[in-house]
Amino acid sequence: MADAPLKILVVDDNVDSAQSMALLLQLEGHEVECAHDGAQALQRAGQIHPQVVLLDLELPQMNGYEVARALRAADGGERLLLIAISGFGRDRDRAAALDAGFDFHLTKPADPDEVIRLVAQRRPA
Repeated sequence: MADAPLKILVVDDNVDSAQSMALLLQLEGHEVECAHDGAQALQRAGQIHPQVVLLDLELPQMNGYEVARALRAADGGERLLLIAISGFGRDRDRAAALDAGFDFHLTKPADPDEVIRLVAQRRPA
Protein backbone atom coordinates (compact mmCIF):
# COMPACT_ATOMS: atom_id res chain seq x y z
CA MET A 1 0.00 0.00 0.00
CA ALA A 2 1.35 3.42 -0.91
CA ASP A 3 2.36 5.79 1.89
CA ALA A 4 0.47 8.71 0.37
CA PRO A 5 -2.14 8.28 -2.35
CA LEU A 6 -1.34 9.91 -5.66
CA LYS A 7 -3.73 11.32 -8.25
CA ILE A 8 -3.17 9.21 -11.34
CA LEU A 9 -4.63 9.47 -14.84
CA VAL A 10 -4.60 6.32 -16.99
CA VAL A 11 -5.08 7.02 -20.71
CA ASP A 12 -5.74 4.14 -23.10
CA ASP A 13 -8.29 3.73 -25.89
CA ASN A 14 -8.62 0.08 -24.87
CA VAL A 15 -11.19 0.51 -22.10
CA ASP A 16 -10.48 -2.91 -20.52
CA SER A 17 -6.76 -2.19 -20.41
CA ALA A 18 -7.31 1.24 -18.84
CA GLN A 19 -9.70 -0.15 -16.23
CA SER A 20 -7.35 -3.01 -15.36
CA MET A 21 -4.46 -0.60 -14.84
CA ALA A 22 -6.71 1.70 -12.80
CA LEU A 23 -7.76 -1.20 -10.58
CA LEU A 24 -4.13 -2.21 -10.00
CA LEU A 25 -3.26 1.32 -8.92
CA GLN A 26 -6.40 1.71 -6.80
CA LEU A 27 -5.43 -1.46 -4.94
CA GLU A 28 -2.16 0.33 -4.15
CA GLY A 29 -4.23 3.09 -2.53
CA HIS A 30 -4.10 5.70 -5.29
CA GLU A 31 -6.89 7.90 -6.68
CA VAL A 32 -7.22 6.92 -10.33
CA GLU A 33 -9.22 8.29 -13.25
CA CYS A 34 -9.32 7.04 -16.84
CA ALA A 35 -9.51 8.71 -20.23
CA HIS A 36 -9.80 7.00 -23.60
CA ASP A 37 -8.57 9.52 -26.15
CA GLY A 38 -6.12 12.40 -26.30
CA ALA A 39 -8.62 15.24 -26.01
CA GLN A 40 -10.35 13.58 -23.06
CA ALA A 41 -6.94 13.04 -21.41
CA LEU A 42 -6.12 16.75 -21.54
CA GLN A 43 -9.58 17.66 -20.27
CA ARG A 44 -9.39 15.23 -17.34
CA ALA A 45 -5.83 16.31 -16.51
CA GLY A 46 -7.00 19.92 -16.34
CA GLN A 47 -9.75 18.92 -13.93
CA ILE A 48 -7.95 16.55 -11.57
CA HIS A 49 -4.32 17.78 -11.81
CA PRO A 50 -2.73 14.32 -11.68
CA GLN A 51 0.74 13.71 -10.30
CA VAL A 52 1.22 10.68 -12.55
CA VAL A 53 -0.07 9.94 -16.06
CA LEU A 54 0.18 6.52 -17.69
CA LEU A 55 -0.35 7.21 -21.37
CA ASP A 56 -0.80 4.97 -24.40
CA LEU A 57 0.88 6.31 -27.54
CA GLU A 58 -1.71 5.29 -30.14
CA LEU A 59 -4.89 7.19 -29.30
CA PRO A 60 -7.79 8.65 -31.24
CA GLN A 61 -7.98 12.46 -31.66
CA MET A 62 -4.37 13.15 -30.58
CA ASN A 63 -1.57 10.64 -30.22
CA GLY A 64 0.24 10.11 -26.94
CA TYR A 65 3.26 12.13 -28.05
CA GLU A 66 1.05 15.19 -28.66
CA VAL A 67 -0.70 14.69 -25.33
CA ALA A 68 2.64 14.36 -23.52
CA ARG A 69 3.93 17.60 -25.03
CA ALA A 70 0.72 19.42 -24.05
CA LEU A 71 0.87 18.05 -20.50
CA ARG A 72 4.51 19.10 -20.14
CA ALA A 73 3.68 22.61 -21.41
CA ALA A 74 0.79 23.03 -18.96
CA ASP A 75 1.20 24.67 -15.58
CA GLY A 76 2.89 22.15 -13.27
CA GLY A 77 3.80 19.87 -16.17
CA GLU A 78 7.44 19.77 -15.19
CA ARG A 79 6.55 17.98 -11.93
CA LEU A 80 4.40 15.34 -13.62
CA LEU A 81 5.59 11.74 -13.77
CA LEU A 82 4.75 10.73 -17.33
CA ILE A 83 4.93 7.05 -18.29
CA ALA A 84 4.36 5.81 -21.84
CA ILE A 85 2.75 2.38 -22.07
CA SER A 86 2.66 1.19 -25.65
CA GLY A 87 2.72 -1.78 -27.95
CA PHE A 88 5.63 -0.07 -29.70
CA GLY A 89 8.86 -1.07 -27.99
CA ARG A 90 11.68 -0.54 -30.49
CA ASP A 91 14.63 1.68 -29.57
CA ARG A 92 13.35 4.45 -31.84
CA ASP A 93 9.92 4.28 -30.15
CA ARG A 94 11.54 4.68 -26.74
CA ALA A 95 13.67 7.57 -27.98
CA ALA A 96 10.62 9.31 -29.48
CA ALA A 97 8.76 8.92 -26.18
CA LEU A 98 11.61 10.44 -24.18
CA ASP A 99 11.90 13.25 -26.75
CA ALA A 100 8.17 13.98 -26.31
CA GLY A 101 8.67 14.45 -22.56
CA PHE A 102 7.97 11.02 -21.11
CA ASP A 103 10.01 9.97 -18.09
CA PHE A 104 9.70 6.25 -18.85
CA HIS A 105 8.54 3.98 -21.65
CA LEU A 106 7.02 0.55 -20.95
CA THR A 107 6.02 -1.96 -23.61
CA LYS A 108 2.61 -3.64 -23.40
CA PRO A 109 1.75 -5.74 -21.62
CA ALA A 110 3.41 -3.72 -18.87
CA ASP A 111 4.70 -5.64 -15.86
CA PRO A 112 2.42 -4.62 -12.94
CA ASP A 113 5.34 -4.68 -10.49
CA GLU A 114 7.32 -2.33 -12.75
CA VAL A 115 4.35 0.05 -13.00
CA ILE A 116 4.00 0.10 -9.21
CA ARG A 117 7.75 0.66 -8.79
CA LEU A 118 7.80 3.58 -11.24
CA VAL A 119 4.69 5.21 -9.75
CA ALA A 120 6.25 4.96 -6.29
CA GLN A 121 9.04 7.26 -7.48
CA ARG A 122 6.53 10.14 -7.56
CA ARG A 123 5.52 9.82 -3.91
CA PRO A 124 5.85 13.05 -1.97
CA ALA A 125 8.87 13.15 0.33
